[in-house]
Amino acid sequence: MTRDTLARSPQTALLASRGKSSLTPRNLAISAAFVAGGVITGTIGWSGHAIAFPVGVAFPALWAFAPSRVVASLVAAAHFLGASRGLPVGTSIFFGEQLAIGISFWLMASILFVIVHATLWTSKGGWHRPLRYAIAAILMSVPPFGITGWASPITAAGILFPGWGWLGLAAMATGLLVMTTRAWPAAALVLGGLYAWSAATWTPPALPEGYAGINTAFKFTAQGQYADYSQHLETIGLVKEAVGQGASVVVLPESALGLWGRTTESLWQRELADLDVRVIGGATVVDSVGYENAIMELTRDSSQIVYKQRMPVPVSMWQPWTTGGAHAQFFRNPYIDAAGQRAAPLICYELLLVWPVLQSMMHEPDMIIASGNGWWTGGSNIVSILKASGEAWASLFDIPLVMAFNE
Repeated sequence: MTRDTLARSPQTALLASRGKSSLTPRNLAISAAFVAGGVITGTIGWSGHAIAFPVGVAFPALWAFAPSRVVASLVAAAHFLGASRGLPVGTSIFFGEQLAIGISFWLMASILFVIVHATLWTSKGGWHRPLRYAIAAILMSVPPFGITGWASPITAAGILFPGWGWLGLAAMATGLLVMTTRAWPAAALVLGGLYAWSAATWTPPALPEGYAGINTAFKFTAQGQYADYSQHLETIGLVKEAVGQGASVVVLPESALGLWGRTTESLWQRELADLDVRVIGGATVVDSVGYENAIMELTRDSSQIVYKQRMPVPVSMWQPWTTGGAHAQFFRNPYIDAAGQRAAPLICYELLLVWPVLQSMMHEPDMIIASGNGWWTGGSNIVSILKASGEAWASLFDIPLVMAFNE
């Protein structure tokens, strides 16, 4: 044996012993426990009940203190896949009962979340973990990574700090950062106490006076199918019923007005001729290269587009690699004028993201108007999660909330 071999032997033996010890039953059990924790934070936190969002606060600690980068990646994957577990069924229905496609989309959607958290994980203590988690959280909150930035623990701010507004958002962010440090038990104790208080006292946001949100249950059978004549008449009947109950502004779900054009406009203005009401509803407005997933405002005398969706659903709606898809406005039109009040409009998918909400809140809206079309969700909890997100954000900023969903 050479001198160099003897010199290298202790180091080689040490590395070998580390590799061997990492596969012990105890270490495997610890790793499995971390991944199971990620499943819990995702599935329970995003169960479709606003009051459950604070369960996701444990995710930063699970990620930060994972025993290895691989385990941290698995924790991130478990959290994201657990939170979005309704996607395989929903996507398979949207694309025609093909579950394999649904599962593929489900896994693909998690890639950015996992890559960001895997890349930024570190075994170093001190300020390294909170700084890296802050970077990961910011990256997953704004485009381009934020386009699939679902399941952000920051959503819990509206439950733990209701009415605190931007101060509550800062407090929530601070708590999440502390969860990645050795002081996490203290942070967990404080946040847990706030959670207990909120669970006992929290109430959903109120509906603005004079507003009515109409929920429908129209069933579509194919991608690209829009409201037909009979559906328009039924929707108009619901509007008239709401007006009869005292509503002056009626909010309809995403796509409730179907493909918008002169014929549809004439029908609605004819039916609204004797009503003193504003109708705010979703419509599809086609142009030469694609379409806008928009919100229209209708009165008996006029109709206009008041909002164009900032972030349509990637792939199924937003297809930047080709023509024919929905346009993404990203940072445009963050608020609308709704009967003299400023409203933050959020259409369906935008309720899962962070930047559309916070961008709208920078303009100090008087309310949130949330709409969606969940015909494709197949009885999953997707619509419930969307509604819970709307409730959490409205609660944080202490503003009324109008919701209108087709389920």
